[in-house]
Amino acid sequence: MINRVVLVGRLSRDPDLRKTPNNASVVSFTVAVDDRTKGANGERTTSFIPCVCWNAIADNVAKYTKKGSLVGVEGRINQRTYKKADGTNAQVIEIIADSVQFLGPKADNAPVADVAPTIEANESIDITEDDLPF
Repeated sequence: MINRVVLVGRLSRDPDLRKTPNNASVVSFTVAVDDRTKGANGERTTSFIPCVCWNAIADNVAKYTKKGSLVGVEGRINQRTYKKADGTNAQVIEIIADSVQFLGPKADNAPVADVAPTIEANESIDITEDDLPF
């Protein structure tokens, strides 16, 4: 059996980082993926796919992404049920991510808490050939 999923899309909300009682990191996020189909009024439709990842990947997703970040997610589909607060059963289908790639520009993937320094118009910037994208 094969259960592999590859998604490319943008986070529709900030990642939600939590810790288990064993101190393992788990992060939940939703990836918005444009569908190839169009709605009744001719607009593109979007699917919102819930994703979960664990441990070091979870820590990195929480640290380097935010709502609107472009990511590539590779993982597997997982289906689970749980009891809601009112006692009824709920069913969830989500992606368990094995890998999350940050696809936006490096400035977009800076640690969320950090603020990039501003450069005045008359200041020069030293750039080496290693920094050039071509």
